[in-house]
Amino acid sequence: MRDVLSIAFVVPMGGPTGIYGPSCLACGQLAVEQLNARDGIAGRQVELVHVDAGRAPSVVAAEVGRLVDSGRVDAVAGWHISAVRVALTQRIGGRVIYAFAAMHEGSDDTPGVFMLGERPVNQLLPATRWMRSELGADRWVVVGNDYVYPRVTGGTARRALTGTGSSIVDEAYVPLGTSDFRGVLADLDRSAIDGVIMLLMGQDAVHFNRQFARAGLSDRLLRLSPAIEENTLLGAGADANNGLYAAAAYFDALGTVESGEFAREYNARFGPWAPALNAVGESCYEAIHFLARVGRVTGSIDVSAAAAMTSGHFYDSPRGLLRLAGNLVDQDVYLAAAHGLDFQIQAQIAHTT
Repeated sequence: MRDVLSIAFVVPMGGPTGIYGPSCLACGQLAVEQLNARDGIAGRQVELVHVDAGRAPSVVAAEVGRLVDSGRVDAVAGWHISAVRVALTQRIGGRVIYAFAAMHEGSDDTPGVFMLGERPVNQLLPATRWMRSELGADRWVVVGNDYVYPRVTGGTARRALTGTGSSIVDEAYVPLGTSDFRGVLADLDRSAIDGVIMLLMGQDAVHFNRQFARAGLSDRLLRLSPAIEENTLLGAGADANNGLYAAAAYFDALGTVESGEFAREYNARFGPWAPALNAVGESCYEAIHFLARVGRVTGSIDVSAAAAMTSGHFYDSPRGLLRLAGNLVDQDVYLAAAHGLDFQIQAQIAHTT
């Protein structure tokens, strides 16, 4: 066994989701430095092997597959879109532990895969309930990128909202990398709705928000997203963020004891010009520390050892207390409103059970 435990750190460094990359890289580096200052993972020092997840899923999967085939990496972790996750599980599923950090559409039964992010049942659905109760919003249109997570999530939300008083009246999906939303915005302007559920990623969301505001739609339509974070607010600009809400398990403005400690350590390490702290970067930090948790509990990060991480296992993180539910994670989720370039927490909408 090598003295160094290598993790394929699969995060976007280019393409539409590349806006998240600097935060992912910084948070991943912090996690590794913290672990290596103690006992690493399962007694081994940790290194990250960076893989750009901003490319075509097949290209990403081929690169990670070569790393796994050659024994160059011992595990996979990171934030990337679900289309990349599907390609990865098809290529290397069941061979190494895979800590998938992003919000996701449901479950994945591939051995060794842990789905650490939020999902519609504890993110979008309670957010729409809150917005109906507090803001009177009950008619929604989904606008998302055209891949597995937005489509499955949009369909799940449509079915789940049936009979609740809220409804999704239409859905529109555009290719990842779309920068011109004029047609979508014209349809929204003609629709009798209260808001838009945005399932757009990265730079696509930046373009959409800018054009949405320029079209005057933020004066009458709300926006709700499970993917908008601090970098997206900065990219769109303060004038584009009026009426924008996000649901996530972590915000830089969260203000809990756990999130405050994480922010202090991050800022002490990287200084005032560090990449924005956000849910995407924190989830990468979370994924690496989760691998360390597996190592502490089982003594190994082999796929066979992961079976010891039983449902109901609790552990701490910057998000607070988390609980494994099979290979999924239950976590507290918050709804935040954009105020210029910052978020303000409005409510806790889901709780760790």
